[in-house]
Amino acid sequence: MFNFGQLTLAGSGKEKVFSFLNGVIPLLTGIYIFFNPFPHTTAIKELCFYISVLALIALIIFKKTGFSFRSPLSPSFLLFFLWGVFGLFFTLDIANSFHDLWAHFLKYVMVYFLLVNYFHLQKRLEIFSWVVVVSATIFSLWAIIIYYIVDGNPLSARLGVTFLEIHTDYIGFILIFALILTLNKLLHHQSTLASSSLLISSIILCATTLLTQSRGALIALVAAIIILSFLNKKILVLLAIIILLVMTIPGFKERMNIKELLHNERRQINALTMEIIKSYPLTGLGFGMQIYGNTKLTDLKKFDSKLPKQYQGGVGGMFIGSPHNTLLDVAVRTGIIGFILFSSIIVTALFMLWRAWQVAKDEYFKSWIVCVFAAFLSFMIAALFADTAFGPQAVVFYTILAMITILWNINKSATNARESQEHS
Repeated sequence: MFNFGQLTLAGSGKEKVFSFLNGVIPLLTGIYIFFNPFPHTTAIKELCFYISVLALIALIIFKKTGFSFRSPLSPSFLLFFLWGVFGLFFTLDIANSFHDLWAHFLKYVMVYFLLVNYFHLQKRLEIFSWVVVVSATIFSLWAIIIYYIVDGNPLSARLGVTFLEIHTDYIGFILIFALILTLNKLLHHQSTLASSSLLISSIILCATTLLTQSRGALIALVAAIIILSFLNKKILVLLAIIILLVMTIPGFKERMNIKELLHNERRQINALTMEIIKSYPLTGLGFGMQIYGNTKLTDLKKFDSKLPKQYQGGVGGMFIGSPHNTLLDVAVRTGIIGFILFSSIIVTALFMLWRAWQVAKDEYFKSWIVCVFAAFLSFMIAALFADTAFGPQAVVFYTILAMITILWNINKSATNARESQEHS
């Protein structure tokens, strides 16, 4: 558990306050992560975030913290942010772009640095991962009860279609990440109670994910399990269970037929998005996420008329107000340069995992590296079918990046310690 002794006001004067602030920041950050998937908790999350930031500012001013913005990802974050600022001079909606640059980028980057700095130890990383698992499991049970029992929807209905803050297409990002952490823990926990709890949690998370009937989530889930199977072949049993559930969940099997996969609405959406990118190749429409679907700023019908006949007409005569693809979303909002800078974040994260794997000597950390790689890759696969630059799914993305950085730092410290011993 956390060293809540830090929260004790021991000492005198200002030191009491500084000790309290250093202890309360990880607690509030953990609460923020716990409530991430739950709707109607914005006030709690905002309160936890801003109190944490204000506490951190006070600690930095009085030099009572070792907080650092140093990270292999920092240059990519900074360059992408600066390009976003540069894009404010060309955006179609400066107010929306300015708002989203803060609310849907800088805030998440700040969450990333809070996690990296305050959950940097192995013990805290374990606690943090438990927070994610417990949160997602409780959310799964809540979602099933509300949607199928309270609201009375049939099992053939896609879970979460009526949810406003955490829609069907976004639920999988929360649950798959938690499921991967759960399966990784199953490989290390020996006690019957812990193993049984984790097994039940994994079943709940897996079933809930499949109830969304999201093709992107299913592909991401299968990819994650295949990667995790390199740690233990028994995990492949879950793959067989998934296939069985897909065949039995009403409506899901029909969504997975070849015709549905090759000829669905995403072809029209992607073609329209690419046409807009061609018209705004350098700076994009602007960082704001509301610009794409704002008919006063972006005439989608005009762009649609330029497409080949087979791609015209939108989806059933309607034009979807977002790309439904994270990479295309970045490109249409920030242009090709913004796309390249954002891609550098992904490439850097993958390099960190590869390098950490090379230097890791402990099997425990190797399993963690495989686990986080599975989480990162599954997220990016699912992100090809959804917009992930905002909301709970964005928090998951920066949380995974934080875990990658924590593992990088732990392995780096261990390597430096070994090298010091060899030279001494």
